Amino acid sequence: MNETATRVYAEIDLDAVRENVRALRERAPRSELMAVVKANAYGHGAVACAEAAREAGATWLGTATPDEALALRAAGIGGRILCWLWTPGGPWREAVEADVDVAVSGMWALDEVRAAARAAGRTARVQLKADTGLGRNGCQPADWAELVGAAVAAQAEGTVQVTGLWSHFACADEPGHPSIAPQLAAFRDMLAYAEKEGLEPEVRHIANSPATLTLPESHFDLVRCGIAVYGVSPAPELGTPAQLGLRPAMTLKASVALVKEVPAGHGVSYGHHYVTEGETRLALIPAGYADGIPRHASGSGPVLLGGRIRHAAGRIAMDQFVVDIGAGELVRPGDEAVLFGDPERGEPSAEDWARAARTIGYEIVTRIGERVPRVYRNGRTATAE
Repeated sequence: MNETATRVYAEIDLDAVRENVRALRERAPRSELMAVVKANAYGHGAVACAEAAREAGATWLGTATPDEALALRAAGIGGRILCWLWTPGGPWREAVEADVDVAVSGMWALDEVRAAARAAGRTARVQLKADTGLGRNGCQPADWAELVGAAVAAQAEGTVQVTGLWSHFACADEPGHPSIAPQLAAFRDMLAYAEKEGLEPEVRHIANSPATLTLPESHFDLVRCGIAVYGVSPAPELGTPAQLGLRPAMTLKASVALVKEVPAGHGVSYGHHYVTEGETRLALIPAGYADGIPRHASGSGPVLLGGRIRHAAGRIAMDQFVVDIGAGELVRPGDEAVLFGDPERGEPSAEDWARAARTIGYEIVTRIGERVPRVYRNGRTATAE
């Protein structure tokens, strides 16, 4: 792919993924590390990032949906994969046959995976998820005894093997939040009960990216790292990527499509929410909300262009937005505009766009759409998709 002629593309540095995995492993040296590659590896490309994470020592991969897990297997990705977001009637048998570890949060799910295991003629690998206070997926403490008892029975009959016990924090990205200690205590209690009843899991885990970085007492046998693998800070309160020892893996670039002079008082983009103060030049960036550029960052989204940080002028549209570059600035069609990347190189960050759009860095990278090609650097060979 000729990047200089490309409208917009996301450059993914796989060395950054590897470095981040190694840095996170150093934060939890006695635990295994799961690299979470759900949502196309938070927009970075699931297969390429899964391979890079494995190369750097991630012993597990994590996905939300079963389709994501099965796609990894279809691409030839081996090793352990945990998949946790199931609905009734899901592809349980396919997952069992693909040696995917499946999460179970309630009796209906355990019943379905047992049936799938019988149909497949093999033992299903199952991880029981406890709701310790997040209030989303997971089994409530009041129902834990029933689920554990049924899992023990299923394991005795050979339909399942319970490979893990796990949970998820609600507020680990807010250091000192009062929910953290009670959740950790609840998890320890639920672990103790399950193990007393005879379960011997390979891995016990509750730590996500922020907990991996700040709560060593939560590391147990495995830490699950998602956004941090890609060099995005889990929360501004925790620090910048550089302060956390991480490096952003994605750089979003576009080629300037047009530069033109306009007079004072000229409206820019839909609604004329921006009007030029004097004679100036406008540069057209050919990317918009159909590519994942957040419309909520209209008027404030930062762009590195012509050696300076500038900001979106007026509304971000479906396919394009405008930057006011000033009357004397030398910017030409085809020049590179960096929407976000590594602030250590003077580029705006995903977190900068998150602040502009009043959201979180997770959303900025994850929402970059399919019509934006990914160009991979520092893989076995540089590739594009």
